Formats: sequence, structure tokens, C-alpha cells
Amino acid sequence: MHSMQPPDTAFVMRTRIQTWLRIDPGKMPGVYAQAFEAASISSLSYWLEIVFSAAIAVFGLVLNSPAVIIGAMLISPLMSPIMATGLALAVGDLYLAIKAVLNLIASVAVAIGLTALIVWLLPFHSATGEILARTNPNLLDLGVAVFSGLAGSFVVCRGGGDGVTALPGVAIAVALMPPLGTMGFGLGSGGNLEIMGGAGLLFLTNLVAIVSSAFLVFYLVGMSSPAVRAQMKHAQKDDPLAQRLSQGPLWRVFGDGEKVGWRILILLVLLGSIAVPLRRALVQVTGETIARSSVQSVVEKLVPSNALVSQRVQIGRTSIVIRLISTRSIPSGAINAAQELIAKKTSRHVELSVQEVASRFEVAELAARLNEAASTPAAPAEKSLDEIRREVLAHFTPAIKETWPPEAPLESFNIAFNPDGVLCSIRYRAAKDLEPITLAMVLRDLRNKLKTPGIDLNATRIPQAPARRTTSR
Repeated sequence: MHSMQPPDTAFVMRTRIQTWLRIDPGKMPGVYAQAFEAASISSLSYWLEIVFSAAIAVFGLVLNSPAVIIGAMLISPLMSPIMATGLALAVGDLYLAIKAVLNLIASVAVAIGLTALIVWLLPFHSATGEILARTNPNLLDLGVAVFSGLAGSFVVCRGGGDGVTALPGVAIAVALMPPLGTMGFGLGSGGNLEIMGGAGLLFLTNLVAIVSSAFLVFYLVGMSSPAVRAQMKHAQKDDPLAQRLSQGPLWRVFGDGEKVGWRILILLVLLGSIAVPLRRALVQVTGETIARSSVQSVVEKLVPSNALVSQRVQIGRTSIVIRLISTRSIPSGAINAAQELIAKKTSRHVELSVQEVASRFEVAELAARLNEAASTPAAPAEKSLDEIRREVLAHFTPAIKETWPPEAPLESFNIAFNPDGVLCSIRYRAAKDLEPITLAMVLRDLRNKLKTPGIDLNATRIPQAPARRTTSR
């Protein structure tokens, strides 16, 4: 009588997982065949999709259009080689891993090169909100990518839809092509290393997280089964490179589907490497959010909302600069107390200034008095030059502050009258000159706000090193 061998614990656990997730083991060889085909770099349709999605993504980023960017995400086929990489690590297929990684490298190079060329051909290179949102990833982005990879791997394991390409929801959630388009924008707009570095970190975060999640799911559901390994040998039997790799030293690391120690170590090292800068970014964003909340609570008590004309807050790592324009006079003691309170709450050096301007009711009352004085036979009292200067500045200051772009901080401005009208001379600090279209829009807004078509604008840039942006995604 033969003794009964106890069932293998790993086999029992994988069988239970397959049952819980409703995964048909008979479909696993087909899933591998689809992944093997998706990792090929000879498909014309794949490269056309890469070109189309990259072009659409960069236009959506430049136009600041989320809808267009989502369209690029749906077209992008990058999920296919990424899932193939995770599957290769799970089943121990060195040949498939090399194919998928080479596919990814070529795809990234084509996407960045094409988007850089498109941006270089554009007449303007202004970074939009959608571009800046992809330059400061943090640990939250890693969490999104991990769960997106888990969801995508689950879809692939079940063999539903179109296999490795039936992942539109996952593609939108993880957004693989927009970071590459952002890198292309940074390259095409003059090699902006800050934009390229931030977007590159976001893409690497998505890539490593999805590969790691795919590896975990594929390994747990038993994708390294004998049937899958038989399909793997069948797919590679006529390939000389696959045969040479099966006899090389790397095969000892990747060739055994059950011995996954080295593969797990590689993924853990990659995840740890990207987690360090992502955590630093999350801490920075958290500190800035807390600082802005503290500033807002103090400003609301310092200046009533109906008297606040303009508010500008610049938060750095060790300092906060606040510029307020109010129609009410704020005592210097209250300003100093507010400055000390913000510094205490944020542990940063605070510079707070409040500039007083006339309200619209005061301007209207002054205009009425001037009209009344002009209608009387008595000659009006002459105003001093200082009074006229204050009135002119009170009239122009709010409009200039509201229409001037925040990415080029104002240094000073001057108002001059000539026979043809009014000349507004502005000096600003920026790393490069503002685009002519931006200055034209500022001039148009000034004329509309002040209802004075005879205004001309003369803008002079004061050079400075470009400041590091600290925006959240």
C-alpha cells in the first residue's frame, strides 16, 4: 500500500488564491503568449500608438487640457511591456525580461525624442499647470502606481478582454505617457533639468511600482506553473538568443521560477531607491500645506476680507514672504504681531508687508468731489505733485498686481504721462524674458481694467537664477 504524500503548501495556497480570484489556470499559457507577443519590438501598430499617444500627450500638456491628456493615456501601449517585465520576473524568464526591457527603453527614447522635437518647433515654451503638476512626485504617487499595478495584473491573470492591453482604467490612473511628454517638454524648451528630473522620477515611480505589483500578483497566483513553462519553452525553441541565455550564468538567477530571492532583492532595492526622494517630497509638500494654512488663518484676522485687495505668499524651505494690499490702514503693531505669530507656527523666517491703497468708494467720492469742485466758478486748489503721484499709484497699483504673471515677480513699476497717453514701465525678476504673447495679454488686461486704451507697456527683466518650484501634484 502506497503512503499518501501531503500536498505542497505553496501549491495549495496558489490554488486557493486562483479560486478566490476566479482565475482559470487553463488560461495562463495564453496569458504568457500574449505577454510574449506584446514584448516584441517589431510591431508597427505598437510604434504607431507610441507616436500618436506621445504627440497627443505633449499637446495636451502645452494646452493645459486634462481631457486631451486622458486621451493620450488611453492610446498609450506602454502597459504591455511593463506587464511583460513583471511576468518575466515572476516565471523566471530571462529572455522575456530582456525583450520587455529593451522594448521599454526604445519606447521611452522615442516618446521623449518626439515630444522634445514638437516642443522645440512651438513658438512658445511656457510651463502650464499640467506640466508643473508632474514635476514633484511624492509617496502618494507611489501608492497610486502600486494599486494600479495590482489592478492591472489581476485583469491580465484572468485573461479578460484584450489581455495585457485591456487596461484603460489602469492606464488613466497611473498615467505613463504624460511624464514622458513632460520630460520631452523640458528637453525641447532648452534642457530644463528641474522639469526633466521631476517628470523622470514620476515615470520611474510608476514603472517600478507596476513591475513590482505585477511580479507579486503573477507569482502568488502561480503563473510559473508547468503549463506556463511549457508554453515558454515552445515560444523560445527556435530563437538562438534564448538558447544561449538558457546556458549562461544569469539563468541561475532568473531561470528557476521558484527561486525568487535575487529577483525580490532587485525589486526591493529599486523601490527603496525611489522611496527616499519621494518621501522627502511628501514631507516638503506637507510642510508647505501646513504653512499656507497658518498664513491664511493669520491674514484673515489681520485684514478683513472686504478690505483685502491682493495677497501673495511665497513659501521657501526656511522663509515665508507675504505681500498684502489692503484698502484699510493696518497698524504696524498688528503687522509685527501677525508676523511673529506666523513665524512661531511655521518655524520659518517671515517677512510680512501691508500696502494701503484707496478703496473704490474712496476713489468714487474723490472723483465726485473733483467734479463738484470743477463745476464751481472758484478755481480749485492746486494739488502737490506728491498727492497726484499717490492718486495715480492708488489707481494703477491694484490693476498691475492683478494682471502681472506670478512666475515673474515684480521688482518695481513707474507711471509716466506723454502726449500719446500713459506709459507703464515695469521691472521684473525672471530667469528669461517673458514671451511677447504674455506681455500682450497683460497690456490688454490693463487697458480693460483701467478703461484706458492709451496705455503702453515697457517691461524690463532683471536676470536671476531660476527659482525651484515647490508645487504638489
